Amino acid sequence: MLSSLNKLALPRPRAHAVWPNPSRVPYAAHLGTTTRRLGPSADGFTCAAKRFESTKSDVSAEEMQIMLAPKIEAVTKIQDWAWAPRIYPSKEALEIWHCTDAVCFDVDCTIVKEDGLDLLAEYMGVSDEVQKLIDTAEESSMNLDEILEERLRIIDCTPADIKAFLKAHPPESRINEGAVRLISALKARGVQVYLITGGFREILLPIAKYLGIPYGNVFANRMNWQWDDETGEPTKLVGFDLSEPTSSSQGKPEAIAQLRQNFPYNTIVMVGDGVSNLEAVLDSDGADLFIGYGGNVQRRQVMAEADWFVFSFDELFRALKRYKVTMIGAGAMACAAMHVMSQNLDAEDPAQVFDPQVKMWLHDSEFEGTMLSETINDSKVNPKYLPGVSLGSKTLAQPDLLECVKDADIIVFCVPHQFIHGMCKKLVGKIREDAIAISLTKGMRVREDGPQLVSQMIRKMLGIDCSVLMGANIASEIGQEQLTEAVIGYYNRDNAKIFQKLFERDYFQVTLLPDAPGAEMCGTLKNVVAVGAGVVDGLGYGSNSKAAIMRQGLAEMRKFSKALYPTIRDETFLESCGVADLIATCYGGRNRKCAEEWAKSHVAGTPRTFGDIEEELLGGQKLQGTLTANEVHEIIAMRGWELEYPLFTTVYRIINDLIPPQMMLNFKEGARMKLAAPFTETPSGKKRFNPLPSMDV
Repeated sequence: MLSSLNKLALPRPRAHAVWPNPSRVPYAAHLGTTTRRLGPSADGFTCAAKRFESTKSDVSAEEMQIMLAPKIEAVTKIQDWAWAPRIYPSKEALEIWHCTDAVCFDVDCTIVKEDGLDLLAEYMGVSDEVQKLIDTAEESSMNLDEILEERLRIIDCTPADIKAFLKAHPPESRINEGAVRLISALKARGVQVYLITGGFREILLPIAKYLGIPYGNVFANRMNWQWDDETGEPTKLVGFDLSEPTSSSQGKPEAIAQLRQNFPYNTIVMVGDGVSNLEAVLDSDGADLFIGYGGNVQRRQVMAEADWFVFSFDELFRALKRYKVTMIGAGAMACAAMHVMSQNLDAEDPAQVFDPQVKMWLHDSEFEGTMLSETINDSKVNPKYLPGVSLGSKTLAQPDLLECVKDADIIVFCVPHQFIHGMCKKLVGKIREDAIAISLTKGMRVREDGPQLVSQMIRKMLGIDCSVLMGANIASEIGQEQLTEAVIGYYNRDNAKIFQKLFERDYFQVTLLPDAPGAEMCGTLKNVVAVGAGVVDGLGYGSNSKAAIMRQGLAEMRKFSKALYPTIRDETFLESCGVADLIATCYGGRNRKCAEEWAKSHVAGTPRTFGDIEEELLGGQKLQGTLTANEVHEIIAMRGWELEYPLFTTVYRIINDLIPPQMMLNFKEGARMKLAAPFTETPSGKKRFNPLPSMDV
């Protein structure tokens, strides 16, 4: 109810002791029970600051003391420390604040400095009469609805009066310091913001507009008007609409219950100054956390029972989570991703979601007389793998893997897939339990019990959620900020939205896709097709032949993916991770490039190995297509699927010197060819490769 009347509400017992739905609110049952009350001394605030720092907030103990210093004198005068406020959050409260889906703010004496109706009464020159009513109501049997209606009768304003009042008291003159910044930061994090108040829409809608809050997110009372029959205009205030949930004493819990019915919110936080806001957390369908606000008035019961009590919005802003990001990898694609991410890590943006510093793990080596990590840290460029492209001013190259990940909230994996398993073994038990990951790595691990995608490996070994970023992404073109598309294949949509904020730019457009296995299989298999396309280029054939290889490759990608993961969506193959990535890789990727050179050497009669070509052309980067082709064939051979996937089978046979490169143009026949054992063993134990079969076989 209105803030002037909050002191009339009766105290209510805390409901967190027996929370009605612990499965929905895993921490709420513990709120307030693990937090030690502060004693009446400045030392208590020092302790509070240190305890607050231990929750891994971005606020240091020193900052907390400075922030609370103006309030120490007022709070240390409290004699009854049974109701001393929790001026720092418990770990559980902070976790709810970090992951909340929606925040509901009271308006009077919370968002704004005063009670809107009291201010209107003052503007109308009847504030003394209204105050007499409040004083009388404390000793009478009037209920809150009756008091509110009587206040409106005394104020007796017209629509013209309200317009003049709003002009005299614009939103910027009323809103508390820090409210705009906090709400902007919440919205930037995808948190829905609501205003739930016993005030009136006619007075507070300009406040909502100023804060950028949709009118549909406002729960408030409505004034009832008498309409003039002649003019059709409202002329006289005759009460308020009792059908609004906020018109009654339990209106705020009811409003939050409506939100739960209409939206799939897991957690909701209520912020306010009065007892009616406290009631919002006591209902089984109410808020999960109540933060008392004492920037304007401090109410005894609210201070005693709030899960967390603050004196300014700056305290809440500073406690917002900023995700610390670590990149595992320093190759061309990792550096391109760093270039994109660094542009989204503006430390000056008050709504920033991410910590501006990004640690980047690399396998350190000497480059042009200096260790590569030193060069990167000095120049913020990786001259070995992506020269000329900025990695961001806050990038810190670090060759110590465990040091890189120890406090990371977000881990980006971008290393060749054959190294992922070994890295995960090193990381077990060394990362934060609530960390999330995203993989830019394309490939799979073949085991006796079947294939395992990189994201599945990370999820299983590290016990954290892992999305994937896949698409037509040539690293050098990303570094040049050419238009690029990608998809984030996800298991957890909330985490995917965080990754989208991390990567999306005007030139790097990201789509969310609820099909992580599909996106990852596309990213893995297209490298096999690209090897086939490169062989066609090396043999000197044109676009028609290459298009035939690509079409067959796309068909086999879809069929093979759905054979292993039946839930993969057909639409995924039309996304950037599917056909677009296939086109880009078959025309511009390193797998095509190396396969072309390999085929040319065979046509010239001076055959070279892929290892030699990789070393010459890739400058230390790893070729994925040949390794993936072997892994895919292992799965195909175990199941007897060689003729089901003739292109994949033929690519495998060609790159392993089992059939001539020219068979790429007749891949169906290449898959049917009878092969001798690939080698025989000499009496000395050496392996001697058998000659290639005839083209006529």
